[in-house]
Amino acid sequence: MSFFALGVNHQTASVELREKIAFNPEKLSILLAEQSQHPVLNDMVVVSTCNRTEVYAMSDNVDMVLNWLAQTNGIDSKQLQNHVYRYENAQAVTHLMRVASGLDSLMLGEPQILGQVKTALSLAKESKTVSQNLNRIFEYAFYAAKRVRSETAVGSHAVSMGYAVAQLALQVFSRPEQLTVMVVAAGEMNTLVAKHLAEMGVGKIIICNRTRARAENLAQEIAHRADVEIIDFDQLAANLHRADVISSCTGSLHQVIHYPDVKAALKKRRYQQMLLVDLAVPRDIDPKVEKLDGVYLYGVDDLQSVIDENLAQRRQAAVEAEVMVNQLATELITQQKLRKAGSTIHAYRDYGESLCQEELATAMQRIAKGESAETVLAEFSHRLTQKLLHPTSIMLREAAKAEDPSYFEMLQNSLQDVVQHRRKVKH
Repeated sequence: MSFFALGVNHQTASVELREKIAFNPEKLSILLAEQSQHPVLNDMVVVSTCNRTEVYAMSDNVDMVLNWLAQTNGIDSKQLQNHVYRYENAQAVTHLMRVASGLDSLMLGEPQILGQVKTALSLAKESKTVSQNLNRIFEYAFYAAKRVRSETAVGSHAVSMGYAVAQLALQVFSRPEQLTVMVVAAGEMNTLVAKHLAEMGVGKIIICNRTRARAENLAQEIAHRADVEIIDFDQLAANLHRADVISSCTGSLHQVIHYPDVKAALKKRRYQQMLLVDLAVPRDIDPKVEKLDGVYLYGVDDLQSVIDENLAQRRQAAVEAEVMVNQLATELITQQKLRKAGSTIHAYRDYGESLCQEELATAMQRIAKGESAETVLAEFSHRLTQKLLHPTSIMLREAAKAEDPSYFEMLQNSLQDVVQHRRKVKH
């Protein structure tokens, strides 16, 4: 039984194809529950995100998995075959660890993927399509991802605008739980800013948007992590003083945060410092604001230079992370081999013990009938030795006849070492 990974990602397939084979949790739950009764393909985990759909499985039939992935999404398997990648055993383990660690992500080192892989495993467990061996591989991949996160810098530098704003806020203000954040406009960029800051534990987020419905949608997404308030756009200037951090990205053709309004807000705040981030092009915030004491103003270009530098640092750290992942994958494969060897050794010991008991029973019966104990014991020893050594002799003969001589040499050297060790013990 092999462990393998099969799938497509942002590097091998277009958005259109990735959309076709993406699974939502409800659909996937039903499909996996059906697979749990399959005689062959019943040990699998499916990871499906916007950038990848992958099947991790314990099976001897990779083509069956490919056909399943195609058929469940109404795609011709030959079409899909041109875009999938396949990894088996050690390579599959390494790939899973790279995915969980964010090393295979579109955004190098992004942290969300680990949670997505954990969710995929939980869903498969609920559907009863995860064996003990498959679960062990995933748990070790999570361990590897944790090591990469804690022992390398691959995920420690902001490489997206939203995350960069959140990191900047933590650099300027040391206690996030005391911060009030205002996002001006609830578009895609500020939505990411708000989510990152909410995850970092800020005390309050004020959403200022022209349309109330969009502001309410964002509020619902972050309300479980932070206190949220919505204000109308015409109340922006009057509420500036309440915010320690302001992130603006309106798409307006004109500035929406003016120098006099920020100056008045500072006075109301008794000149406590403010961080203003202008993510808009054209700019939302009057550049003269930067001249005010206690105001930190950052624009898109400022953040982009930080992101470029951080991305370079992540790439450098990724080299170290790749080495770590390869080492941990090798460790897991070694553990699996030792576990298999242990079960084989145990079975052979049981085999030897059963032979011993059979021969001993025969010898005891002969002695009970009056035969010479000395003769019986000599024959007992000879017969037991022959039976125990017979499998080894067969293995040596077959290895000697094989085209590759390395296996025979390994067996021969190992047996010679045993003999030499025995001789040293006797002397």
